[in-house]
Amino acid sequence: MNHIVTVQDAVTAFADFMEPTDAELDAIEREMPVILADVDLLDAHIVTLDRTPTGLDARRIRRARRRALAARVALVNRTAGTSLSGGAA
Repeated sequence: MNHIVTVQDAVTAFADFMEPTDAELDAIEREMPVILADVDLLDAHIVTLDRTPTGLDARRIRRARRRALAARVALVNRTAGTSLSGGAA
């Protein structure tokens, strides 16, 4: 019987280095509103996969699309505001 302990050791040997850094966790936290808005949009589309979309479904998709776009715009505006150094030229 062959044991795969050596393979497991090789796979988990770098586990400590695989953890996200604080900067990466902060970036995920900043992007969370966009991620959640995209999930809502996907949910709205998934509901209509197996049936013909009703008027209510179309409104739900439109609203979810607007929320996703607004979340992206807010993220870009926050990112642009923090990345600019100095005043406007």
